[in-house]
Amino acid sequence: FHHISTDEVYGSLEAPDLFTEQTSYNPRSPYSASKAASDHLVKAWFHTYGLPVIHTNCSNNYGPYHYPEKLIPLIILNALDEKPLTIYGRGDNVRDWLYVDDHVEALVLALDHGRPGETYNIGGNNERTNVQVVEAICVQLDNLRPRANGLSYCQLIEYGADRLGHDKRYAIDASKIKKELGWQPKESFDTGLSKTIIWYLENEWWWKPLRTVK
Repeated sequence: FHHISTDEVYGSLEAPDLFTEQTSYNPRSPYSASKAASDHLVKAWFHTYGLPVIHTNCSNNYGPYHYPEKLIPLIILNALDEKPLTIYGRGDNVRDWLYVDDHVEALVLALDHGRPGETYNIGGNNERTNVQVVEAICVQLDNLRPRANGLSYCQLIEYGADRLGHDKRYAIDASKIKKELGWQPKESFDTGLSKTIIWYLENEWWWKPLRTVK
């Protein structure tokens, strides 16, 4: 049984520390608390009944087919619609970004070759503040789909009230899965972001109905 979880179960992290498989759980939102509970339940089945469990915790995924309410696709599509690109708070919250294909490869390796009862952290080693992510999207869109007025999409950036329970920083140490299973992410943040933006530009048929107001 392969249980897939999130780095949010570890809580907020100060720089330059990284989450390891030994980091104590400190969930700080109802979502992360529910994920932490499921992690503990799965591990309990392993320890009590010997259920062969592989457990992974990943950082933020991005890529094709990412639902439009999530940060990266939301910014891409709002920019294309000439809508404000609103960032929570000061935009200095940090997340580690993992391209979805790299995550899938890691999941398959863990399922096929991981040791039952073990946890593997999976991260892209791509720490970015939220404002850095938004600015990177704008810069790539400036080249791929320039605005009619000739201005940068960065001109659409604005700042709003911070989100409740907004953890400051997540960052994963993925050295265990790299060392034990030979996994390495293939995409940098810039190459993965470029592939993602191009996919949304070419696949309006998929995301357009999801953006329609009911």
